[in-house]
Amino acid sequence: MTPEQRLDSVSSSTISPFLISQGLTMRIAMIGAGGFGGYFGARLAQGGADVCFLARGSHLAAIRANGLVVEGGPEKVSVNPVRASDNPADLGVADFVLLAVKLWDTETVLEQIKPMVGPDTTLISFQNGVLKDNALRNAYGPTQIMGGVGYVATTIDRPGVIRQTGPMQRLIFGEFDGRRSTRAEALLHACLKGGINAELSTNIVREIWEKYVFLVGLSGTTTAMRSAIGPIRENRQTRAFLLDVMREVVAVANAHGAKLQADYAERRLALADDMAPDMTSSMHHDLQRSRPLEIRWLSGGVVQLGSAVGVATPLNRAIADVLALHEAGAPATLETRAMESAGAT
Repeated sequence: MTPEQRLDSVSSSTISPFLISQGLTMRIAMIGAGGFGGYFGARLAQGGADVCFLARGSHLAAIRANGLVVEGGPEKVSVNPVRASDNPADLGVADFVLLAVKLWDTETVLEQIKPMVGPDTTLISFQNGVLKDNALRNAYGPTQIMGGVGYVATTIDRPGVIRQTGPMQRLIFGEFDGRRSTRAEALLHACLKGGINAELSTNIVREIWEKYVFLVGLSGTTTAMRSAIGPIRENRQTRAFLLDVMREVVAVANAHGAKLQADYAERRLALADDMAPDMTSSMHHDLQRSRPLEIRWLSGGVVQLGSAVGVATPLNRAIADVLALHEAGAPATLETRAMESAGAT
C-alpha cells in the first residue's frame, strides 16, 4: 500500500493503528477552526493525518492564503497548505468528524455537514456540556457517535494564527459502552503522533460529567458575577455559592448514574484555588463581547437534567434566569440606549 492510500477500503469498525502504520491516511474533518479546533487540528495534521477545516470569515481567508499556525506553546506548529472551506461539500467525506463549534451553532452545523458524513464516519463532539451528544444522536445513528472532552488554553490571536496561552492540552474520548474499539485506538494513534496528550477512556460518560461540574461552576459564577475567579474564591459568600453550584451538578450527575465521588465538588473547588486569580470563563468573555451565551446548555442544562431525575437545582436555575436576557447576545440594552440618548442631548 502506498502512502497516498486512505481509509476508503476499510470500515470504521476495522480501522487500527497497524493499518495506519502501513500507509493509510486518516481523514479528519475539524468543524470549527477557532482556539480549540485550530489547535488540535493543526496538531493532528502535523502528525500526518489528512485534516480539513470548516471555517469562515477572515480566519478562513487567512488559513487558505497562509496556512494555519499555532504560536505560544513549547514549539511553533505550522501547517501549509490547509484544506479549508465554509462549504462542507467542498471537503468530502471524512473518517472522523470532530465538532468544536459553539453549542448554539450545533443544530445548524449538524445539518450542514451531511456531505461530510458517510455510513462509516465517526462523529465526536468536543463541545461543552452533557446535552451535546443528544443532538448528535438525533441527527445521526448512535453507532456513529463516540464521546469526547477536551482541555486547552488557546485563542485566535489573529486570522490564521492560534495562540496557546497555557500549557494544558488534552483530549479524552471513547465509546459510550466502554469498549476499546479499533476506531478509538486509531484516533488515539493519530493524536499521539501529532503530540497531543490524548487518552482513551473506558468511561467517557463520567469524564464528560466531571468536566461539566467545574465548567458549570466556573462559567456560571464568573458570568453572573461579572468577575474573574480570584475575587469569587476569596469572598466567603461567593466561594460558598461556587461550591454549592458544583454540588448541584454532582447530585444531578449521580442521579443519572455517573458515579462521581461524594466530595468531587470540593475537589474541584481546590482546583479553582490553584488557578490564576485573573482566570475567567469563555462564557464571561462572550458576555463582555455581547456574543451569544451557552447558558442553556451549561447551568440551564443542569436544570433540565435535574428536572428529568427529580433533583432540585435552585442555584443553577438562578444563574440561568439571571443570564437569560443575554443568551442570544446583547443588542443595546435599555440602559445603554438611555445613556446614548442622554449623551446626544
